[in-house]
Amino acid sequence: MSTRMLRRRVLAGAGALSLALTGGVVGLAGSAQAATKTTAVFENCDAPAPQPDGSGNQNWTVTLPDGAKAGDVVPITIDPGASPLIPGFSVTTVNTSKITLKVGTTTQVVTSPPETVSVVAGQPLDPKAFSGTIKIPDGTEGTTVNVALDLAVTDADLSGSVFTTTCTPAPRPSAPLGSVAVEALPKDPITTKLTPNSGPAGQEVVVSGANMPPGAVTCSALLAGTPTGDNGTGTADAAGVATCTLTVTRKADAIKINGATTSKPFVFVEEQAGVKNPVDVEVLPGPLALGPKDGQPAVSFGSVTINGKAQSVVGVFNAATVQDFRGGSLGWDVTATRTPFLNQATGHSMAKAQIGIQPSCTVTNPDSPSTCTAGTPGAISDVPMKVASQAAGGDELTGGEFAVGGAGMIQLPPFMFADTYQTVVTFSIA
Repeated sequence: MSTRMLRRRVLAGAGALSLALTGGVVGLAGSAQAATKTTAVFENCDAPAPQPDGSGNQNWTVTLPDGAKAGDVVPITIDPGASPLIPGFSVTTVNTSKITLKVGTTTQVVTSPPETVSVVAGQPLDPKAFSGTIKIPDGTEGTTVNVALDLAVTDADLSGSVFTTTCTPAPRPSAPLGSVAVEALPKDPITTKLTPNSGPAGQEVVVSGANMPPGAVTCSALLAGTPTGDNGTGTADAAGVATCTLTVTRKADAIKINGATTSKPFVFVEEQAGVKNPVDVEVLPGPLALGPKDGQPAVSFGSVTINGKAQSVVGVFNAATVQDFRGGSLGWDVTATRTPFLNQATGHSMAKAQIGIQPSCTVTNPDSPSTCTAGTPGAISDVPMKVASQAAGGDELTGGEFAVGGAGMIQLPPFMFADTYQTVVTFSIA
């Protein structure tokens, strides 16, 4: 075949989704917590004539603080490492590097001071390390902000004439060069549980809370948001976990620990005269399911013609449905794995080919008691990669209906047999 059709087929079993693709190598990666990290980034470089263009790996060493607050301006040190370009002639220039970084969802530029460079023919240029600053984006509290390479531009000043070299990572942006853990906002004091959550006049209730200041606490019964006059006392420990006891003497529909931003519903049982006739109903748990069980329709990633360079293609994973009808407080994780890129008929394979995903997870039923969280973008391998999750609810009800999918990327190696290749990506839930 003269072309490789990048075709995706879906195979599925109970609780698992399979996606078949052809061709590719992906460079989406997860987060890192180390202060200093070295990352090999594949780049395609466009150099000014008569210097030939080139491509290859460049080792970027980046130092970042371990933690920061959202909105902080923090220092960053960048050591670009040896360039993938091999100069064809010797010359002395004054170089300035403008490094465009993807900081979370924002794009920021760090510029080096001018550096006098003696370019030697046949030897790769190795720029000096330099420092600058980046801003931690607002609204990132409690997350890890990844810093990736988006573009590297070098201006070489030769006797007043400026020659620009542009190196673009593949994929763009690159895998994370480093990351910063962003402090979470202080948690609001909340009321977490009532024991019991119903009863007649005279019922004693233990009220639980979290994130409370250590020391004495008080709690109150409410009716339509107004205190009924039934109050109690208790304490909060050093971890902010509070308990408070009160006795309900009059009608109430909620109880809270004072100072908390939330209350918990209370069912006041009023005694009624007459013949009592109890009515029971049993609610049975439903399944935790990932579908469709018979697989997804095919999605094409297009075709690629061999040109001697690594190439990337993108597509979209069809959204799988998650249904959590268990009626409890459990969470779940959706993970992805894949098989090698093969053509079983011809025996050809692409050992260096990879595929990655930038996961997404959305709530499809507005009555769902839970939300879901998309996983960190990354390369899919034979090791399960988390692509979406629902957190356990503790004392709260969880469940609902969701759609899990995301953008996909395949990057082909520079050379391979011209053929149709397939890998099977399987989504699983537990």
